[in-house]
Amino acid sequence: MSKKSTYPAVFYPWDDGKGYTVEVPDLPGCVSEGEDLATAIEMAEDAASGWIVGELEDGKEVPSPSRFAEIIPEEEGAFVQYLVLDISEYSRKYGKKVVKKNLTIPAWLATRAQEQNVNFSKVLQDALIEKMHLQK
Repeated sequence: MSKKSTYPAVFYPWDDGKGYTVEVPDLPGCVSEGEDLATAIEMAEDAASGWIVGELEDGKEVPSPSRFAEIIPEEEGAFVQYLVLDISEYSRKYGKKVVKKNLTIPAWLATRAQEQNVNFSKVLQDALIEKMHLQK
């Protein structure tokens, strides 16, 4: 089971009353938005999780979350709500962390590939990306 954390976020309603811009004050520059409240929450959780995973992968410290009561919205109509972040799960899905995978191929193929200095990891990555129709 992964550990979850909470960060307070400020939700600023759009002028048209439909969507929200979301700022996570404890994570400098972490801003997102959504066309409705549910989407705004999802996008903010994704943005905050990505911000934190990026910092961790770069070996940096992640700021601790502020207490809810310490966050005061600057605009009328804005409100504070907690975001629930599952950093372990997010990192597993989207992080840059490299994982080792073993594979089995015929000896003759391995020999020929080694003779041509084929990078097995690169070939497998490229093949998986193409097979799953992903973008690098």
